[in-house]
Formats: sequence, structure tokens, C-alpha cells
Amino acid sequence: MTALPALLSREEVLERLRLIFPEGTTNRGWIVRELGASTVFTALYIGAVEGSEVLLGPKHVYRMTHEQAARTADDERKGYAKNVLKGGFHAEGRRWYQDTTREPIRDEALREGLVALGAVGEKSDLPTTSSKPRYALRAGFAALFDPALTGPAMDDKIEEWQAASLSKGALARQALIRGGAAAAADQVLVHFPNGETRRLKPGPSSIITKALVEEFSTRFLKDPAVLFISESGNKVVQRDDQLARSIGLEIQADKDLPDTILVDMAPPTPLLVFCEVVATDGPVSERRKAALEQLVEDAGYPIDHVAFVTCYLDRSSQPFRKTVASLAWGTYAWFVAEPDQLMILSEQPAVLSGRV
Repeated sequence: MTALPALLSREEVLERLRLIFPEGTTNRGWIVRELGASTVFTALYIGAVEGSEVLLGPKHVYRMTHEQAARTADDERKGYAKNVLKGGFHAEGRRWYQDTTREPIRDEALREGLVALGAVGEKSDLPTTSSKPRYALRAGFAALFDPALTGPAMDDKIEEWQAASLSKGALARQALIRGGAAAAADQVLVHFPNGETRRLKPGPSSIITKALVEEFSTRFLKDPAVLFISESGNKVVQRDDQLARSIGLEIQADKDLPDTILVDMAPPTPLLVFCEVVATDGPVSERRKAALEQLVEDAGYPIDHVAFVTCYLDRSSQPFRKTVASLAWGTYAWFVAEPDQLMILSEQPAVLSGRV
């Protein structure tokens, strides 16, 4: 076995993970929580690093104890790496996790998290059903947890690893999220398709609304226009009654109006796009969809020329994870961080239309 790496505490590992994987990283939430830090710490503890013969399995993580983690002599660490795989072995002390965390460690922290992002390698010649250890930290990634690496030197190493290991798309996604978060502190200037501008109050909802009008509408609508925009507190920022009348829609002041209504003027019967902006809560759920459909029917507009879109800042963000289970079938989800993609909640392939 090669020399074991120097160790940070689990808490220090967690702090570095949050620097290495900034907002906008795919499945970041699974990596920068305690379970992700426990996984990386344990890999370092047993020396499961690219170039060694040691491999990590979920069992190494969920059988770790506070007392074992404090034993940092090489022989203690090497002994744990081997003995934990033996039947009936129990490390002294209080375990970090129960056996039931095996799947979250394997599927979330590792396969869909660290492995997918190139931070962890996986032994490929084992059957998928095998319980044998198969994971090791990539050498460059493991080096970021050197306790001697601090300050500007650490920041430089992290940036170098990100540039070399994360995809261009992932880096662009992170930059977009960081830029949006910074801009959210100031008034947000929105450029409409017809050349007009409006200012929205600072906040994440305004960042999403801006992207919805400037990015979503130009990507997914042939001849886009903005019919209606409101801010929290029911403040109406844009309301084009003349345009609404020209397509046969009467907009009534109503509590069930969505955050934003876009319209594609290209089809013979224009396509209305009802958009809900989710910075914290409020997606197009089944109840919300039904209310919007009723609003359209009451206005006498053909329901098959209406689409429903829930808009988020990022697919890995807490608001999306919190609300995804309540999104209505027959609707769409769109993410500012991935502007060219559109999530279709349908059992059949479809394109943007009134009915999926």
C-alpha cells in the first residue's frame, strides 16, 4: 500500500467540498452535505486514491465511527480498510450511519455525484451487483484536501482542477448561477422582445423572470411577446391589454394569474405560455394548472393553445428538489442555468404545444 494521505477533519472536508463544487454544479446538494463529506473523508482515511491498490465501498463509510476516525496512525487506518469488509466486524464506538445509508452513499454521493463529476473513479470490471469496493478518489481531486494547502494556493489549485476536470458546460453553468446571484442584489433591467425595457426589484425571482423574457422566449417561441408580468405582492409590471384583445383574450385582475404570460404570435392561433417563477415555492402543480385552465376557459380562449411552464434558476437547487414531485403532468420545466433545454413532463415524446 502506498503512503496514506494526510487528513483533514470531516468538517474541514465539507468546507472544501463547498469551495470545489460551487452553486450550479450538477447534483451539488448530494455532494456538499455531511454524507458527501463522510464519503470523501473515509476514502482519504483508508487511502482509496487513484494509483493505490485500495478501493472504497459504501461499507467503509457507513461503518465508520467517531472513535475510529480519530485514530489516524497508518496502521489503524490500514487495519480499518481491510477489517471492515470482514463479516461480523464492528469498529469501536458510535457509528456515523446505519446500513440503510448504503444506497444513498452509492447512488447519490458516488455514482450521481462524485463519479459523474470526475472526482472519483470506478473499477469497471466488477458486476453491477457486486458488493466489492470499486471506488477511488482521482489523484488531482484528492490533492485538494491536503491540510498544508491553504489560502491563495488552495484557491489556485481548486480553480486548476475545476478547469481541467469539469466540463465546459458545467463551468458555464456555474458562472451563470454565480452571475445571477450577484445581480440579484440590484434592480433587474429586463429587455422585452419588442425593444421596451422594465425594471424589476432585486431578488432571485427577478433574475429568473429576466431570463424567461430574454432567453426562454427567444429559444422556444418563434415570434415572442410579453403579455403580462407581475412581482410578488401582485404588483403588475407589464400588462398589454391591447395585445391581449388582438388575440381574443381578456386579462382580468385575478389572484390566479401566473407570474408571467408570454405569447407566440407566429401560429394562426397564438400560443399562450403561462409561466410560474419559482425562487422558493409555487410551481405549476395539478391544482394550479386546473385553476389556470379555468381562467383560460372563462376568458373564452382555446385551451389547446396554452402551455404551462415552471421556471427555476437551477436544476440542482433546493426549490426544484422541493417542488419537482408536485409538478403537473402536461407541463414543462425550464432552468435558467440550462437555457437550451426544456423538461417535458409527459409520458409521450412531445414538442412545445398547448396539450402534451
